[in-house]
Amino acid sequence: MTWRYKFAFITFVLAFLVVAFRLFYWQVVRASYLSEIGRNQYGQEIKVFPERGEILTSDLFPIATNKVSYLLFANPKEVTNKEDVALRVAKILDTEYASVSVSLSLDKFWVPIKPGLNEEKKEAIENLKIPGLGFEENYERFYPEASLAASLLGFVGKDDEGKDKGYFGLEGYYNRLLSGKEGSAIQIHDALGKPVIARLKEEGGALEGSDLILSIDRSIQFLVEKKLSDAVEKYGAQGGMVGVIDPKTGKIIALSSFPTFDPKKYYEYSQDLYKNAFISDLYEPGSTFKPLVMSAALNERKVTPATRCPYCGGPISVGGYDLHTWNDKYYPNTTMTEVIQHSDNTGMIFVAQTLGLEKMLTYLDRFGIGRLTGIDLQGEVSPDIKPENSWYAADLATAGFGQGISVTPVELLTVFSAIANKGIMMKPQVVSQVRDNEGRTVNIEPEIMGKPISEASAKVMTEMLVNAVNKGEASYARLKDYRIAGKTGTASIPIQGKYDPTKTIASFVGFAPADDPKFVMLVIFNKPSAAIYGAETAAPVFFSIARDILSYYKITPTQ
Repeated sequence: MTWRYKFAFITFVLAFLVVAFRLFYWQVVRASYLSEIGRNQYGQEIKVFPERGEILTSDLFPIATNKVSYLLFANPKEVTNKEDVALRVAKILDTEYASVSVSLSLDKFWVPIKPGLNEEKKEAIENLKIPGLGFEENYERFYPEASLAASLLGFVGKDDEGKDKGYFGLEGYYNRLLSGKEGSAIQIHDALGKPVIARLKEEGGALEGSDLILSIDRSIQFLVEKKLSDAVEKYGAQGGMVGVIDPKTGKIIALSSFPTFDPKKYYEYSQDLYKNAFISDLYEPGSTFKPLVMSAALNERKVTPATRCPYCGGPISVGGYDLHTWNDKYYPNTTMTEVIQHSDNTGMIFVAQTLGLEKMLTYLDRFGIGRLTGIDLQGEVSPDIKPENSWYAADLATAGFGQGISVTPVELLTVFSAIANKGIMMKPQVVSQVRDNEGRTVNIEPEIMGKPISEASAKVMTEMLVNAVNKGEASYARLKDYRIAGKTGTASIPIQGKYDPTKTIASFVGFAPADDPKFVMLVIFNKPSAAIYGAETAAPVFFSIARDILSYYKITPTQ
């Protein structure tokens, strides 16, 4: 082989290797880069937002769902006689002519005109048969029952990037689960650069949001909200709330706060209404706290129902303060059963002192006071319990009758559920099941939080509470054909270091039927003006709702 042939062969081999290397470089090493360039020549990546999951009551009725809405867009390059089009479109949309006119004057192939259009508006614009106008289908949050359970639901607003986001209540707590997974796609353009809406090439599939199936009974929720709103008006209260729970499972049956708001039009209401007062407001519970302290003393065998108070014949001086009963009536040598019956503050001072500070703090902790219950709603708070070395003698005494100590309504409801449930305290929960986009459901199982008192102590406390209903200051409102356990509460409101005797938190908490409770209910009114006592406001509302719930559950009279 001559040197000429060798040179030609080597040149050919080197050229082949160079071409092969370049092909490998562009088709393998730089493949994704070339793909991106090509993609940008005919389209652009856009986000694909999944449909938000529904929220359904226990009868599978959607109280938070989605409805189709439409985004009107235009290709200004195809729209002729722009001024006339702008006038006609603005009239249908009931919007300003200028905003439509400006959009149509832009030198672009695609501009948004207005989102959130319903089917009627869409058809009206389609009937104009104007070239260059089109629609994109979207979803928006819809609440079929308007403000029903608004404090439970929360609402869907926008985050800093303009995306849908749940705030407060269930929408906030379960936002990620309801939102699903965002996807991406390539928006295809035609030869003129116009988007072809019907052609989306999926890149990363969106995952639809999961549905929440609640323990909320829609009929009871509606009943509670109606009676609560009527009572707030009747008693001239600044607000009120009612919570109903199944003590055996911790499942919330109904939960309502008033005044309320419409989650669809949340922006029209004061932001103070967004939070759920039942889990977010701290208050001094007053006499509804007495059963907690009494049950602790019973559990420690410090007292029995027959134990008599040795110094209940008049006001008691503790730490330089004279402490009175709520009505300045006194019962010398009274029993513990009668202390609960008469809601006797001096008797509860005796119980608190007999229990002692160390045990008092132990039982506050066992009942979960000062800790979050963990209820599945956004916005729960808990009070701070002072360390043992910060308590004075008067603090222990007043805690015995529920003043000088704060709780949230959901904490107190949970405590009473433990008394109703043989001493077993269940975690409160609103969601019973989660259903994914393929229809598979996962049950949320009940969770035991602890057993603060024994079954025997819970039974004794129940009987004392039944006696309080039958013979106490609210006995006039009781249901005579059912055994119901309960307790009134009238707590003075602290203002600038003092208690205002004319402004109170009036409440009633109880459960029925007492021997096999189907529900525990807490009713609270904030600063009622027509009557300031729980026996005159919260108690009659409690028994009115209780009668309807017992009838709804078809529970036969127990006596």
